[in-house]
Amino acid sequence: MQSDKHIIHMDQDAFFVSVEVRKDPALAGKAVIIGGTSERGVVASCSYEARKYGVHSAMPSKLARQLCPHAIFIKGNMDTYSKASLEITEIIREKVPLFEKASIDEHYIDMTGMDRFYGCMQYAQEIRQKIIHELHLPISFGLSVNKTVAKMATNECKPAGEKNVRMEEVQPFLNPLSIRKIPGLGEKTFIRLSDMGIKKIVTLTQIHPNQMQNLLGKNGLSLLEKAKGIDHSPVVPFTEQKSIGTQCTFKADTIDVTLINNLLASMVIDIAYQLRQKKKLTACITVTIRYSNFEDVTKQVTIPYTSLDSVLIEKAKELFRQVYQKRMLLRLIGVRFSNLVSGFEQIDLYSESNEQYALVQALDKIRLRFGQAAVTRASMMDIDI
Repeated sequence: MQSDKHIIHMDQDAFFVSVEVRKDPALAGKAVIIGGTSERGVVASCSYEARKYGVHSAMPSKLARQLCPHAIFIKGNMDTYSKASLEITEIIREKVPLFEKASIDEHYIDMTGMDRFYGCMQYAQEIRQKIIHELHLPISFGLSVNKTVAKMATNECKPAGEKNVRMEEVQPFLNPLSIRKIPGLGEKTFIRLSDMGIKKIVTLTQIHPNQMQNLLGKNGLSLLEKAKGIDHSPVVPFTEQKSIGTQCTFKADTIDVTLINNLLASMVIDIAYQLRQKKKLTACITVTIRYSNFEDVTKQVTIPYTSLDSVLIEKAKELFRQVYQKRMLLRLIGVRFSNLVSGFEQIDLYSESNEQYALVQALDKIRLRFGQAAVTRASMMDIDI
């Protein structure tokens, strides 16, 4: 266990709902559900008042309405939530030397070494109060010796909570909790361990490492370490340059805009697939072109967090129209996604239909099974680049 580490985990309380309440204070204290209202819609987020009725994220909206018929349904706006997320990140960036943006609504802060100058708990409280007072958004935090325990501390004190779990308190804090509370423990693993009578963390800690490895492989050893309050994963610095991209140099310089647009769409599809496989979302897209005289021109735009092909293709083509101003031959085009965070697509917060997103998921499964080149846009099949 890392006795010299001081890690803060900050997590917004019902983030999407909180942003809606900030816009319309009349929603405060009410059962609010963010997400699609169609037959195939799903819940993207919900207020704590709605959660009391059993509603949770990823639940079908139809079921959520049955459980909580008086709830106020709001379709939501990912652009608004992305902007609020950036506001929070900027406050944290100003206050700390090292932080990781783990998702759209949570951050890890490494205060290690600064405890001699600041009281880490007091400093975390000051950051929390600054976010609450300046942005009018509720937030909770946990402070402990590593990322796993800090995150679990946050989860135990939400909403509107603060919790400090010191080194000597880690195991007593973890022991009585359900194994379901361990970050990264999926439903299938929970059922499997529960069927063996392993329901509390204290029971899990008593299992021999060899038995856990035989049962769940490397994942079993990782779970065992987390149950014992051990986590060596570092806080990964958040930088705007964190990105994924690709570029293509043409065999012969071209001015064929149709070909270039089709190529650009194909490139976006390829890296968007990589993005989804890494369970990431992007908030910035950049398009670069190189003219035949070797002049490079780049343009980028900030967008709502997404990994959806159709949204990204539209933005990439829009950027290409803006950046390609000279009627001159092109020799290269590139596209890059940056400002990446961990997360999953909130399909119901876009105008895209569930059917379109289902298609993307189906194509991803084909790529995963047969290789990334197994699915190709028809418009690309005859292009020689």
